Parts: sequence; C-alpha cells; structure tokens
Amino acid sequence: MKRFLLSILAAVVCIAASAEFRWGPTAGVNVTSYKYSQDLFAIDPSVGGSAGVMGELMFPGIGFGIDFGLNYNLHGSKLHLGDKKVWASDGYGIEQSWLHTIEVPINLRFKYTNLNGIERMVAPFVYAGPVFSIIAGQNKLDALNYSGGSVMLQCGIGAELFENLQVSAGYYWGMTYETRTVKLDDFYSKSQGWRVGLTYLF
Repeated sequence: MKRFLLSILAAVVCIAASAEFRWGPTAGVNVTSYKYSQDLFAIDPSVGGSAGVMGELMFPGIGFGIDFGLNYNLHGSKLHLGDKKVWASDGYGIEQSWLHTIEVPINLRFKYTNLNGIERMVAPFVYAGPVFSIIAGQNKLDALNYSGGSVMLQCGIGAELFENLQVSAGYYWGMTYETRTVKLDDFYSKSQGWRVGLTYLF
C-alpha cells in the first residue's frame, strides 16, 4: 500500500513539474440581466464589458488544466420600477443599474491537444467553474441596496488559434444575491447572462 501511494505521489509530482503555465491580457463583452426572486416588473438586459489578466496551467498529454484570472467587470440591467406603484409613487420609471466588480474566475478546462497537428492552428476547449466577485462600486440608484459581493458559476466553449489567441463564449448565473430593493427586503436579484471573451497568452 505504501509503495502504491508513493507511486501515485511521484506521478502527481511529475505531471505538476511538466505543467505549462502561460498568462496574458483578456477582455470581453457581456449581456447581463438581473433575475429577481419575484417577477414584479420588467427587466431589460444591458451590455457591459470586462478587462483583466488570465493565467492558464495545462498538464501536457491529458488535455486538462485550470485557468484563473483577475478582472474588472461592468454589468447591469434596466429596471422598469415604474411598473409598480410602490416605486412609481417615488418618481421612479425605467432605471439603469450598473455594478462595477472585481472578479476572480477559477475554471477547470479541457483542451483538445491531440488532433494530428491541427491543434497548432485550432484547438477547441471547454471550461467550467466558479467566479468570486467583489462589488467595488455602482451608479446612484437609491431604490437598491447592494451586497458586498457574490458567487457565480460559469461554463462555456472556445478555441485557441495559432497557439496564442483564445476566443471563448459562455453563460454565467449567480448563486448569491447582488442587489436588494430598499422597500421590499425579501426582493433580491442575482445576475445571469452571456459573455464573449478574447485572450492572448504569452
């Protein structure tokens, strides 16, 4: 048993020692919609953006790896608060909400690296994992209170072009709330939407 465990440990150390690490700038566009705990008014998605740095650690020969990053993200939604008298009586109509967040995504990914040389031009990949977010700021909208941050899950697909440029598209959804209305304490929202990203890895 001891010899078996030592063999496993040696294999893990060898794989980790041969892992390839790369990093580079990343930027993207998102289309986000708040999902509230009840459907009290209409919500329109808004287009935002992100920029930051991503790292990729791939284990050669098996196609699996992890990626992680540090990003600034802007996302939000248009809220039709005037649909309900409780907010219309305060003069609210269609209000834009923006959140400025600092995000740390951590994904498990699988990249197709054995395609008889084709992977040097195009290498498809899939990814999934959590996103930890801190709300750094927001636009002025007194109808809402804000959490300190949130946790989301995301998954997506992409392709690496010519071994450096990565294009990806994915969907994300919030697991914890980001906003809560001032007048209704149990009325809260989580973010959900689509992202398209571009990353250049050195």
